[in-house]
Amino acid sequence: MRINKYIAASGIASRRAADELISSGRVKVNNKVVTALGTEIDEYNDTVVVDGKKIEPIKKTVYIMFHKPKGCVCTLKDNKGRKTVMDYLGEFTDTRLFPVGRLDYDTEGLLLLTNDGDFANRLTHPSGDVPKTYIVKVNGPSPESDIAKLRNGIVLDGEKLRRCKIKLLGEEEGGFFRYEVTIFEGKNRQIRRMFESIGREVTFLKRVKIGDCKLGGLGRGAYRYLTDKELSALNRL
Repeated sequence: MRINKYIAASGIASRRAADELISSGRVKVNNKVVTALGTEIDEYNDTVVVDGKKIEPIKKTVYIMFHKPKGCVCTLKDNKGRKTVMDYLGEFTDTRLFPVGRLDYDTEGLLLLTNDGDFANRLTHPSGDVPKTYIVKVNGPSPESDIAKLRNGIVLDGEKLRRCKIKLLGEEEGGFFRYEVTIFEGKNRQIRRMFESIGREVTFLKRVKIGDCKLGGLGRGAYRYLTDKELSALNRL
């Protein structure tokens, strides 16, 4: 078995992140530092150590859907003392869960967590084209010409975004407008920055769907296991 696959199977990191661990000299096999990414190991007889700790493949994989509330960070620990996703996932304290992608501090909605590194890597890899759908509320109307610019893909960080889907859901009291937005990548604060580019501030942002996996009626701060049907659909993406 390739060393990066073994590390991913242990729940330490995705294969991509495992490659970084290997390249930086943080992995030992049978007490020898390994830096070659293509290294093959005997998964039954070799001893693998990462950052001084022996690792082994996880025998049971876990796939969780969590409704992340606003005011919560998508990390396992926070040096600023803010709430993290693990504050809501008490029964998994001893499980090496990690978030699949991110939602920023002020964004709520569907977040997947797992200890399956390969699964996480497939869903977050830039080439994956995994659709993610959000409900977005902004402060005021926008001309259709501006929305068309967003649909066609604006330039962020010097890179043109892929086309996205934007549908007006309606106007709310106070002059706020609500949209359904589906994107196919995940740049930092992407949707907020998209609307900022046309002079609109996002006042509410909630992810409601990843692929065909829907948040549904899951309450804020609540979580559940993915169904077999949901897991199969996500693996097909």
